[in-house]
Amino acid sequence: MPDEPTALAAFGYELGLLKRIRRTGWWHVGIRDPESVAEHSLRAAQIAALLAAEEGGSPERAAFLALWHDTQETRTGDIPHTAAKYMSKPEPREITADQTAALPATSRDVVRTAVDEFESRETLEARCAKDADKLEMLLQAVEYRDIGVERVAGWIDSARKGLSTETARRIAEAAVTMSPLAWRDR
Repeated sequence: MPDEPTALAAFGYELGLLKRIRRTGWWHVGIRDPESVAEHSLRAAQIAALLAAEEGGSPERAAFLALWHDTQETRTGDIPHTAAKYMSKPEPREITADQTAALPATSRDVVRTAVDEFESRETLEARCAKDADKLEMLLQAVEYRDIGVERVAGWIDSARKGLSTETARRIAEAAVTMSPLAWRDR
């Protein structure tokens, strides 16, 4: 077993893959260079913090959960929903257990606990993190729509249907009715 600093460095390098792994579902609608999983995760974490703040939860915890929600994709890649019919969905907790097996116990437990909480959706912060994941996808779809990509309605509808918090539903409604550039006029 590698020493702790080596294990942490190796995991850091593995996490770096998220900067190069593209959100592959967008290729289906003609996006040549979709955002990376890391870019998606950053905005999802930021949105999770805002949702949790508005819903009365811990912004820090919600953002933390969102940061870890797609880290398993270093091992699987980003699997588009169209592949679901042909393969079983990998279990995020199992992948995380493998990814973190060599880490020091404290770090290992922090990551595994965050992934388990996100996947369980039992806490307000986990629901806000999941809603943020969906809202980030919705915002990205609206941004693509705004530059002329036509077949994004399915992403928008899917995101809206998956929201569980009232704040997220209100944000989604506002997002689909405004221009992504409207923030400049505020």
